[in-house]
Amino acid sequence: MNPLASTQPVRRVLTLVSAIGLVVLLVACGSNNNSAPSNPVGFGNSSLSGTYVFSSSGEDGLGGFAAIAGSISANGSGGITGGTIDIVDSSFGSEPSPVAQTITSGSYAVSTDGRGRVTLKSLYGSYTFDFALASSSHGLVTEFDGNGTGSGTIDLQTALTGIGQLAGSYAFSLGGIDGNSNNFASVGSFTLDSNGNVTGGVQDFSDGGTAYSGPLTGLPATLGSGTAPGTITLTANFGSIAFDFYPIDATHLKFIETDYNQILSGDAFSQTGASIPSGTVAFTMSGGVSAPVAVGGFMTSDGTGNFTGGVEDANNNGAVTQEQFSGAAASGGSVGGRVLVNLSGFSPSTQWVIYPSSGGLLMLESDSLNTMLGAAYAQTSQTIAASQNYAFNLSADNTSAGLEEDDIAQFTTTSSALGGVVDINDDAALSFAQSLSGTYTLDSPATGRGEATTTANGGGFVSFNFYVVNSSTVLVLETDNNQIGSGIFQFQTAPSGQVAQSHVALAHVPIRSLEKRGTLHHK
Repeated sequence: MNPLASTQPVRRVLTLVSAIGLVVLLVACGSNNNSAPSNPVGFGNSSLSGTYVFSSSGEDGLGGFAAIAGSISANGSGGITGGTIDIVDSSFGSEPSPVAQTITSGSYAVSTDGRGRVTLKSLYGSYTFDFALASSSHGLVTEFDGNGTGSGTIDLQTALTGIGQLAGSYAFSLGGIDGNSNNFASVGSFTLDSNGNVTGGVQDFSDGGTAYSGPLTGLPATLGSGTAPGTITLTANFGSIAFDFYPIDATHLKFIETDYNQILSGDAFSQTGASIPSGTVAFTMSGGVSAPVAVGGFMTSDGTGNFTGGVEDANNNGAVTQEQFSGAAASGGSVGGRVLVNLSGFSPSTQWVIYPSSGGLLMLESDSLNTMLGAAYAQTSQTIAASQNYAFNLSADNTSAGLEEDDIAQFTTTSSALGGVVDINDDAALSFAQSLSGTYTLDSPATGRGEATTTANGGGFVSFNFYVVNSSTVLVLETDNNQIGSGIFQFQTAPSGQVAQSHVALAHVPIRSLEKRGTLHHK
């Protein structure tokens, strides 16, 4: 738990209301009593123009798992002209939480460093999110209100005109809880034909550390109109699971489960042309069963599912270690490029299953020790440039209290330091616009691995290791002994025009102990 945040968070029992309420997405900018200096990059209201898909997953104000996904239409000058939101929360009472609700109006503001604020009206509740834009097409998101906390993304949507545009194969990564509030995660693949029919697939689950795998079928996918989500039902070992999905484009979909048999949310990425890369790949994973665990590092890939020369940093319930490891493919692959990898020397896992995709190698721990979810990416750079601006997100869990913290920031680098602004949501205790500073070092000789120590408003903040993927993406593993988590920072592109959306998987399973996860209420 961050020492800067209050230990008495505001709690709210989430209930359905019958009149007009507010759903508010607030992002760090605008009025604030603590004006930390920001780094001008050139963003503004015109940087948010078009229809955007957003997501967040984490915990609600009662400690239960919650997931949110939706789409909003921004007019480029501070107005919201429409949208749709799905809210799935394990702490809702006898009635399920709302899905596919219309957003009727709203407004937003974006500051020069890429942080912003947007307000949206809907029939249900009041929610607040911070985000930091990496470009006019992509940003990182943190829920920032008394309802709870969570992390996700926001991406510019490329409109689809028919379900046939989604024809092809997809791999997915989903995290959440099962009907008994155990940590639950899944990876897999499926294929859609030109009519939206699911023509085949395979799915792997980890349910509180118990692994399952089997063939995947499903009901036809339908495409929503306007900002409304599409729908799809997938059927495997756990029966049929109904999802809404928000397409960012034909290669990247946001999934959120809507049937309340369990709660899963995450990403699906196209698999066309995807394969396991050769050379060095960087990875992070997080999760746990009775205690939180997160890992990160590098490994050398031969392109077929064998990994040699791996170096892993692990934060296992506050105990930080480094290990040398290797991995060997148990088979040559199957449907969806699926490869089972047996690990040697890796702590605390003995087996992964991976699916290649345009969003990286989607990874799930598939042994009986933990439930961990993550991703790996081919490394093309080993350094961080000085005088560069980054958007930052971290999602972590406190080892003693079992409460989630989500942080979002913008910072600029020198050759050995960073500085900017961070917003901290520590289990719904909010610290807004804290001055962020820190120092970092890179391994010598350079491997792309580094270590950083930071302060917020002059007080101790988080320490983390980081793993450079390329010139725009860096993975993060928190290394404090009282908090475990993972995250990312991404290079900010000057908003002179719209660029391609980010293809990074951020789905994660809750990493707090069972008693902190709340109870899932069914229909």
